[in-house]
Amino acid sequence: MANLTRPLLSQPNSSDDSTEPPHLEKHLPSLDSTIENCIGDFGWAQLLQAILVSFAWFFDAQQTFISVFADAEPTWHCDTRLRKDSCDSVSDICKLPRDSWGWDLPERTSTISEWALQCAGSIITGLPASAFFMGCLLGGLVLATLADSSLGRKKMLSLSCLAMAVSTLLTTFATNIWTYSALRLAGGFGRATIGTCALVLSSELVGKQWRGRVGVIGFFCFTLGFLSLPAIAYLNRGSSWRNLYVWTSVPTIFYSLVVHFLVHESPRWLFVKGRKEEAIATIKTMAQANHETFTVSFSHLPFEEETWNVDLYSAIKILIEKRWAFRRLSAVMAIGFGIGMVYYGMPLALGNLAFSLYLSVTLNALSELPASLVTFFFVGTMNRRSSILVFTILSGICNIVSVLKGVMICTTLQIGLELVSFFSACSAFNILLIFTIELFPTCVRNSAVSMVRQALVLGGVFSPVLAAAGRGDGFLSYGVFGIVIGCSGLFVVCLPETRGIAICDTMDEEEHKDKTACGGTASCHDV
Repeated sequence: MANLTRPLLSQPNSSDDSTEPPHLEKHLPSLDSTIENCIGDFGWAQLLQAILVSFAWFFDAQQTFISVFADAEPTWHCDTRLRKDSCDSVSDICKLPRDSWGWDLPERTSTISEWALQCAGSIITGLPASAFFMGCLLGGLVLATLADSSLGRKKMLSLSCLAMAVSTLLTTFATNIWTYSALRLAGGFGRATIGTCALVLSSELVGKQWRGRVGVIGFFCFTLGFLSLPAIAYLNRGSSWRNLYVWTSVPTIFYSLVVHFLVHESPRWLFVKGRKEEAIATIKTMAQANHETFTVSFSHLPFEEETWNVDLYSAIKILIEKRWAFRRLSAVMAIGFGIGMVYYGMPLALGNLAFSLYLSVTLNALSELPASLVTFFFVGTMNRRSSILVFTILSGICNIVSVLKGVMICTTLQIGLELVSFFSACSAFNILLIFTIELFPTCVRNSAVSMVRQALVLGGVFSPVLAAAGRGDGFLSYGVFGIVIGCSGLFVVCLPETRGIAICDTMDEEEHKDKTACGGTASCHDV
């Protein structure tokens, strides 16, 4: 454990009159060493905080994939007792008289059967799920920078969970597809920043050696949330689809209150906003929880406060104005679009396979576990660029082969290829988020990660329609998924490698680090 009796903030050496460009650690020093000297690289207090914050992903996953069951098309059967003419030779339910067939389960089990949407087009049946992702897009655009500018990570996380939970609870009162879609849009709006705030906040509470592994805790929680859906749906089989929204909304309301009262704000963000006393108090509390003590010196900050970040869209503006930041943001968003289309689309298209819906969803959720384990154990040794490139190409190939016309593939092999593809997309998803955290400094990190998640969600907007269209032609779903993710992964060549490199806190520090890496020339940085 590090010696924690040294001052938290040391007085800068004012006698140095050298006009030469200072070294990086003297120019705008990172808070990594400061935080680690006070509370250690990773302690029990940080572990508990990381787990508590990351558990938001559990509820995020439930709302992301709840449409798989709530909006599923139920199975049906011919009812020859009501119609003497046989309907066994007709497989299209829309070509049969209504009194010649019946649902295997009560109508209330799905929105499709309750509102008689079985013959509606793919745009209508996919509208609720698409509305949810559209809400995520709108929420990300409106709310993303609040965690960087005014509210901070903790308050934004608590409010987002509460807004999503309330909207989810109100969804149980929907009476038609239009009000239902509107409420799903509202739920997506509230949900937009949950994953971003949870990932950034948990990673900013620990030292650099544990930052990648702590981020994976959220991925595990997301997997658990995904796994909980088939269990909840199975327990409520034959009951109303509204029960799913009740079971997933009420616990989220209690969780948002727990976050508000028990979670610490990121000391990094507090320092960047000039709130030194609060940052020191937070670090002192966490150090005491780790049974460590230190003396606090209220000297000047070792870096200048970012004075440009004064309003809602300052972070987005600076990301666009800085050429290097815009280049990085554009590349990771392009990658995110392809990964998001596959990651969110494949579970929604599982109904197109000749497998039990409960079993196929469970297998897909379980495939996230090895993806999280791979990220957890190998994130310290994996190059970010090559890993994303390999996983996106592998996912694309498996998607295309699984539905390629003229290739005889048994059902077992098809679901196997689908699982490999989903595993690869999950791994690429995990690494991309960690990669984005390392590419951008603290002052804009939450906004940058939010924009990448917006790109992921944008891919998800098209997924429900493609999944519905794939019921007639599998290539319109899985084939398109494969082409898009394979091509999007190529954008990773435009990004620098970040494995093992300390993250920065200000834009100036990031620029100085890049110029130093390029031999002190600005041209290398701006290309």
